[in-house]
Amino acid sequence: MSKIVLKVEGLHGGYGDSEVLHGVDLEVRRGETLSMLGLNGAGKTTTLRAITGLLKRRTGSIRLNGAELIGKPIHSIARQGIGYVPEERGIFAALTVEENLLLPPAIAVGGLDIKEIYQLFPNLKDRSRSAGTKLSGGEQQMLAIARVLRTGAQFLILDEPTEGLAPVIIDRIGDVLTYLKERGMTILLVEQNFSFAQRVADRFVVMDHGVIADTFLSSELGDRKAALQAQLGV
Repeated sequence: MSKIVLKVEGLHGGYGDSEVLHGVDLEVRRGETLSMLGLNGAGKTTTLRAITGLLKRRTGSIRLNGAELIGKPIHSIARQGIGYVPEERGIFAALTVEENLLLPPAIAVGGLDIKEIYQLFPNLKDRSRSAGTKLSGGEQQMLAIARVLRTGAQFLILDEPTEGLAPVIIDRIGDVLTYLKERGMTILLVEQNFSFAQRVADRFVVMDHGVIADTFLSSELGDRKAALQAQLGV
């Protein structure tokens, strides 16, 4: 069995007086791609925000490679090797593609250089001098992922990476994630596109009302797809 990279136990958290997470237990192993499913409001994004330190009110335990993350500042968590691509992407609209790529500091050895980034995302090479405001939604998503890969992060967290994107862009992102898996990167993603998720995921977890309600292997998705589609409305 591969080493456990991320171990979440008894995670509670929320916003203001609203409790969203009610005792999340989750494990991600080295080199694994784990996909989270669940209805809107089930707690998927909140779980990702808790792991990365963006959720301030959280209790329980989140350990990365054995080190406790709860109580640590966001910049310290990032330097543990986590790269987070939020649903809103967070690129700098006034900067060019290349300026966006060069801005984040390296947190570890092994990050991709600009040449490797452009090989993975030829669209970005073609738009290297374009401002973020000039990019399509798909190009913005590719840039958000590429920017994280430059830092040397070895644990990639993605929130709805294919939502609203054209099929050709979805295919390119799938190719990139497959390549990263081959390089041994650990990936946790929230993804409702079953076809895409099955292509890249080793295992699935289903969130429901702030807890992990089910877990199964990618090979089992075919038998479960109809029930999941009815449950999740996708």
